[in-house]
Amino acid sequence: MRIWIDADACPGPVKDIVLRASRRLGVPVTLVANRPLQLPRSPLITAVQVSAGFDEADHLLVQRAESSDLVITADIPLAARLVARGIAALNPRGELYSEANIQERLALRDLKEELRAAGAVTGGPAPYHPRDQQAFANALDRWLARNRVK
Repeated sequence: MRIWIDADACPGPVKDIVLRASRRLGVPVTLVANRPLQLPRSPLITAVQVSAGFDEADHLLVQRAESSDLVITADIPLAARLVARGIAALNPRGELYSEANIQERLALRDLKEELRAAGAVTGGPAPYHPRDQQAFANALDRWLARNRVK
């Protein structure tokens, strides 16, 4: 089991929560980004820097993540690719993507993209609040409790 973080746009509090869980439970974590990251020294925590090309981090995550792993990402198309491979994906607001919800999330994302392309103002994501942070921490704890190898 490994936790992967799509780190380029991941909120800082989410990274902190995952790194604390890593230390507490001994679960390895790999952060993937297209820029250098400052990480605490730990044999459990690694970083992979990919080139700045389009979706480079996504490609690496899809290639390297395994069915026993968890990937933290807000990228819905990436989450869809992971779910299709049987890999768990959790967003920074605490929603676990699944076969039951990923197609709806993709359709909504695509609709918003079309509206923005047509000039409609749809706004961006809501600000990241402490309640989102708590929802993420709770979802991560639940996933770890269900999937952690004893």
